[in-house]
Amino acid sequence: MFLQRPAVISALALTVALVGCATAAEPAATPAQARATPALWPQAASPDALTDARTEAFIDALIARMTLEEKVGQIIQADIASITPQDLATYPIGSILAGGNSSPGGNERAPLAEWVALSRAFREAAEARPGAAVPLMFGIDAVHGHNNIVGATLFPHNIGLGAARDPDLIRRIGEATALEVVASGADWTFGPTLAVPRNDRWGRTYEGYGEDPEIVKAYAGPMTLGLQGALQAGRPLAADRIAGSAKHFLADGGTTDGVDQGDAVISEAELIGVHAQGYVPAIDEGVLTVMASFSSWNGVKITGNRSLLTDVLKNRMGFDGFVVGDWNAHGQIPGCSNESCPQAINAGLDMFMAPDSWRGLYDNTLAQARAGEIPAARLEDAVRRILRVKAKLGVFDRDRSLEGRAELLGSADHRELAREAVRKSLVLLKNEGVLPIRPGARVLVAGEAADSIGQASGGWTITWQGTDTTNADFPGGTSIWAGLRQAVSEAGGAAELSASGAFTQKPDVAIVVFGETPYAEFQGDVQTLDFLPEGPLEMLRRFKAQGIPTVSVFLSGRPLWTNPEVNASDAFVAAWLPGTEGAGVADVLVAGRDGASRHDFSGRLSFSWPRTAAQDVLNVGDPGYDPQFAYGYGLSYARPAAVAALGEDPGVEITRSNLDRYFADGRVQAPWSLLLRDGGGDTRVGQVLGGSSPRGAVSVRSTDGTAQESAMALTFSAAGEAAIFGPAVDLSRQRNGDMVLALSVRLDEAARGPIVLGFGAERHDIAPLLADAAVGQWRHLRLRLACFDGEAAGVSAVETPFSLRSSAPLRVSVADIALVSNDSGAVCLEGRTP
Repeated sequence: MFLQRPAVISALALTVALVGCATAAEPAATPAQARATPALWPQAASPDALTDARTEAFIDALIARMTLEEKVGQIIQADIASITPQDLATYPIGSILAGGNSSPGGNERAPLAEWVALSRAFREAAEARPGAAVPLMFGIDAVHGHNNIVGATLFPHNIGLGAARDPDLIRRIGEATALEVVASGADWTFGPTLAVPRNDRWGRTYEGYGEDPEIVKAYAGPMTLGLQGALQAGRPLAADRIAGSAKHFLADGGTTDGVDQGDAVISEAELIGVHAQGYVPAIDEGVLTVMASFSSWNGVKITGNRSLLTDVLKNRMGFDGFVVGDWNAHGQIPGCSNESCPQAINAGLDMFMAPDSWRGLYDNTLAQARAGEIPAARLEDAVRRILRVKAKLGVFDRDRSLEGRAELLGSADHRELAREAVRKSLVLLKNEGVLPIRPGARVLVAGEAADSIGQASGGWTITWQGTDTTNADFPGGTSIWAGLRQAVSEAGGAAELSASGAFTQKPDVAIVVFGETPYAEFQGDVQTLDFLPEGPLEMLRRFKAQGIPTVSVFLSGRPLWTNPEVNASDAFVAAWLPGTEGAGVADVLVAGRDGASRHDFSGRLSFSWPRTAAQDVLNVGDPGYDPQFAYGYGLSYARPAAVAALGEDPGVEITRSNLDRYFADGRVQAPWSLLLRDGGGDTRVGQVLGGSSPRGAVSVRSTDGTAQESAMALTFSAAGEAAIFGPAVDLSRQRNGDMVLALSVRLDEAARGPIVLGFGAERHDIAPLLADAAVGQWRHLRLRLACFDGEAAGVSAVETPFSLRSSAPLRVSVADIALVSNDSGAVCLEGRTP
């Protein structure tokens, strides 16, 4: 297609224009400690092929035909869960996305055909608009393969790919991912992730390739080329390629205490030397978009930091694509809300990601553009950048011949590539001669994770947090157990699966597969690096006592303190989060019929392994660096080494932070307690149920829910309240992340009045949600935190994440109270109650 920019449009000219248009909507003056000095930063440049004269002439002509309303629409992106194709007739929105929990019709298991139909419906609606009718871009988080769709190939998460140390492998994974995304009708992925995680407590550590920028720098270019291909002047991307998005600019992996969306309190030298290194090759290879980070640098939100977005990224680093925000991240800028934030655009953001706030944001942004709060030059620059990317992507005349081709999703070639990636990602920490498993061996495969493809795939798998999946969600995939069973059989042996580790005939060797359960941001942040579950360790020690050699296959999204488990194992393999092709594990662990290893270990640690559970900040080159297993460590059959007994003092008091689980398994979860309130005051019940309020208006006892005594039965004989109470916690990130308050409720008698649920200081009557529930029937409620008024609820300091009040006699039971990801079916409560 036609496309390229006239030489008269230059970064210098644009900068001059913008300086002359400063208004009150400009970001507040950036404090010196968060103001970048562009001359200190590395230089890069988007390829000339992105801004060729033909492209820019086409954009000039298109912009000349666009109304102000159409220009504003281009800079707003809405989520498919909150917008319909019909909305495009009124709102000229420029982009849609499918967030981690969004899917066609709210069905997370929607087949390929429904994804394609959704994409086509939105495209057709956009093309039917009057005026310029600029086509949409459709973005999605395809971060380890096309992880949103059933049947796709899921590759190891980035932490495993970093251990592989193979840039060409990364390029090929990018190509495969792009092809599967194309088949589903989307054309833009929010990757590659170029974070350099420096504190392993962060729940997104596994999204980083390594703790040192050398790996990120080596991978950024190949992944960009894999997704997009090399840019060519005057030509769009090939039909089998998609737009990439380098993220999250900048230092999302450098926040204090590893807090997601937190503050990176670091020097500019560290910001450049550690966190910016991956962006240079990504820009040089033509990455079309960059996503700004939720996080802050020295107290200033990146999304509102003009010195970084404009002065550094666009000017010094020569980035000519567009900058997109993260999920309502603009609303965190001081003076902004999700529905209004001219400061972000004026700082250099080009496209708001406004998943559910897009209507109000469109109206307010249009008014701000009309009033000059957003200068015309800044708006036109943002629109030009977006149109430039759309032109290079080819949305104006895209070849969609690959769309809907089911054979491309989870193809044999892609699965073989993922299996190769699994082999190369495995890191051998210990081997006392038990590996490779000899031919003819009787092998017991144990652990709950052995036959769970979902646990092996981790977060960002079908859903945002990756929870509540079964192997049926991965047709064509292979669990670690299935791969081991086949390999052992082919070598003349026999394999048996026993999640509990029980057996009738003593095995020659036991392989225990265990580790972290899936999580993403928020729910993945931890207080220490201790691996807490005790069941796997007990199993390993039991096998040792029985004289059975053991191999541990450890699944995790970060290095964890596992010294007791390593000591109890004859071999210990860090398998990270390998994805759907579990046979890659067996390729390395099990010898062939001739007794020789079929593949050797080649993975090396891209994150240092901790000596104690307190070493959450443990990065090669830091003063006092003292790991258990150093960055770059990795044994192999060709390079064996003995591992002495490891110390088993964790170095921390083992407690688990609990922001999101309030009542489970029949108990209030620490540090929370149950308070029963009436006119006489409070009674603190604690975690174990039983008791009544001071005047007896409210009483509680255990009752059966899904299991024996797994629920609490509340009896209100007069006006009173039952409240889960604890230390004030900040749940603003969870609210912004669209998590939900989930609980199960059973009316044990018909309600005679309002049943008032409280979250923080905000209260709503939930009786209407239970109006059609029969007495004795459990009803599962999922209430969106985003719908609670953050200020009214006091969301930044919540002491009471759940309460239930009744002014009339009532018998009701509740169970399973927690904050969970918004997978589907969440509702907003109407009408606040005093």
